[in-house]
Amino acid sequence: MKREHQAERLQAIRLRYTINTHLEDCGIITPAAIGATTGLPAGEAVRLLTRRQWREGDTAALQAIADRLGLDVRLEGLGLPMREGRDP
Repeated sequence: MKREHQAERLQAIRLRYTINTHLEDCGIITPAAIGATTGLPAGEAVRLLTRRQWREGDTAALQAIADRLGLDVRLEGLGLPMREGRDP
């Protein structure tokens, strides 16, 4: 169980980094703009994208944001099974 949580923490870090980089590159930096772009209330979106402590459900929420933004975030090699249809 601990290994699975560690893998999810690593995935959340990679997702946060990729999403935050994408938002910054697009000039989306205000809480209101981040909220509008992610489809979440501004405060919730900013907390999810900036918190340092992993929480249950973060990885799924971050993946949903990445999908909404059209980002293909490679999570292979972080301890969880790869998505179907991708080469190792």
